[in-house]
Amino acid sequence: MKRLHCLCIVILLLLPGCNDRLDLENMAIGLLMGIDLEGDDRLVYYLSSPVFNKQARKREEEAQAFTSTVVQSERKLDSLTNALTVRGKVQVLLLGKRLLQHEDWFPLLDVAFRDAKFTVNARVVAVDGPLIEIFQFQPKDKPRLPVFLSKLIDTAYERNITVKTTLQELHRQMFEKGTTPVISEIKKEKSIEVQGTALLNKQGKYVASLSKEENALLQILQRKTGEDLSLTIHVPQKQPDGSILKKKLGILPEKLKLRIRSAYNKDRFEFHILGRISFSLLEKQLPRFAASIPSPKLESIVNEDLQKRCADLIGKFQKARIDPIGLGLYARAYHNAQWKEVQDQWEEALSRADVHISFQTEITKLGPMR
Repeated sequence: MKRLHCLCIVILLLLPGCNDRLDLENMAIGLLMGIDLEGDDRLVYYLSSPVFNKQARKREEEAQAFTSTVVQSERKLDSLTNALTVRGKVQVLLLGKRLLQHEDWFPLLDVAFRDAKFTVNARVVAVDGPLIEIFQFQPKDKPRLPVFLSKLIDTAYERNITVKTTLQELHRQMFEKGTTPVISEIKKEKSIEVQGTALLNKQGKYVASLSKEENALLQILQRKTGEDLSLTIHVPQKQPDGSILKKKLGILPEKLKLRIRSAYNKDRFEFHILGRISFSLLEKQLPRFAASIPSPKLESIVNEDLQKRCADLIGKFQKARIDPIGLGLYARAYHNAQWKEVQDQWEEALSRADVHISFQTEITKLGPMR
């Protein structure tokens, strides 16, 4: 009898734990969130949630709220839907390009870092165009929009088309003085397409974009290349009139090593970047009479092309006064005394720095037929 009484007491103690249960039908689980500016710079928040009701025709429910904070937007969205809004499962955070052109947007995300229930693994993505076009995109041949966007960014990152920046990584980049933030960039035309990478300055303001080809070079310089890295090399030969053949080489790096050395001379920093690449030849798009270029000549062509394009890219960074490579981390590590003098104006110091880059490449595979 005593055992029965004890068992009843344990069951009664466990039952109150069910009082806060929430059914899926009664929740609006926000998987896709967006912040943009409309009209006279009015903040607008978007939220896309999956619909679990079998009677509903749409798979997602979109809502928008014109408020000044994320917390206020949650209350506003709760008044527009018949479910309780939950933001802790956000997979993708979209930021309008118009919003990113302001320097004071980052504090809008304060709730994401202050609320322990808010995931910091959400991918942060810049949108070139109105966010409403993204949230209204619901093709029948693709999965739910939040799932589609997260897979799109992950796949593009693996193929070195763009970067993959989470909320947690964005927070680190914003407060790290030795680097500047980079986030993915997409655009809605007929479909949603990854454009490349958006470059932000230290205040978070949008300053420039990188194309898909430039992003591959950025990831080489960042030592963050994915497995599927292929590069197109431009052959410096005169193009015959009327020819449809563009002289290019396709290479697949197999081994890639990057060494960065720093120095401080004459009141300015110096960086020497040396890249060593072993690659296989994917394609050699050349006229028949020029197809028999020897391997040393091909290696020289690859060296010169990569060196020129990377030097142009670094010049673009210096002109925009940004440091997505993280050269400031080397300055702080090896020249700490000089770094402390310029750490609050590092982008200005980098714009005056001397950066030299060179490549040494080696062909390991030419293919079964030459």
